[in-house]
Amino acid sequence: MRHLTLALCTSIILLAFATTTQAERLTIAIPPGFVPFMFEEDGEWTGFEIELWEAIAEENDWEYEYNTMNFSGIITALQTGRVDGAIAAITITSEREETMDFSHAYYDSGLMLMVRADEEEVGGIDDLDGKTLAVTTGTTSDDYAQENLPDTELTRFPRAEQAYMELRAGRVDAALHDTPNVLYYIDTAGDGEVKAVGENLEAQSYAMAFPRGSELRNAVNISLLGMMEDSRYAEIYERWFGEEPSPR
Repeated sequence: MRHLTLALCTSIILLAFATTTQAERLTIAIPPGFVPFMFEEDGEWTGFEIELWEAIAEENDWEYEYNTMNFSGIITALQTGRVDGAIAAITITSEREETMDFSHAYYDSGLMLMVRADEEEVGGIDDLDGKTLAVTTGTTSDDYAQENLPDTELTRFPRAEQAYMELRAGRVDAALHDTPNVLYYIDTAGDGEVKAVGENLEAQSYAMAFPRGSELRNAVNISLLGMMEDSRYAEIYERWFGEEPSPR
């Protein structure tokens, strides 16, 4: 009986320890893929933001798991506190700052228009009147199109890659999305079928995002600023973008 009681007590202790450990494990939301910021390669997540986050997590001795969801779902999960944080090339906007917290910015971006390689009528954003435009739901490209392109028909997709394929299939006239992702796609996966046109729109900055009042933000900022002061941030940046980061 004594051995049974001891075994039962041990089981309870182990269960309590496991429950506590699980509770301390962070849930980080990421999109299914957004090259070169995060994507799966040989069954492992990699990319600029993945490396940045994992360096910060290691420095703070955090355990975590990734939870993949579409971008609009990530925004909702942050607003409702269903995740501890998110890395998803999230643009800092005044509207989003009302419902979530952001780390220090670590990447300067914008929006870029993509068309088919043989397109001659659309050379920029001013040529989209009466045209069809593919955007990604819940992103700043979606917001920009709604606010600035009243005479353009919008087609929305959960993922940027779906918008790009719709363009290549000839079912829309153009696609609008974040500049680095558009240019990376053209260079690595566009097969010469698409090109970028017009100017970089809407100066934007990416940051990690957290539910309002999250205690993680300060710790992330301390680590991130430390990485920017030494060589770690620059090394990760150069590895993914082939150039030195702008001074911050």
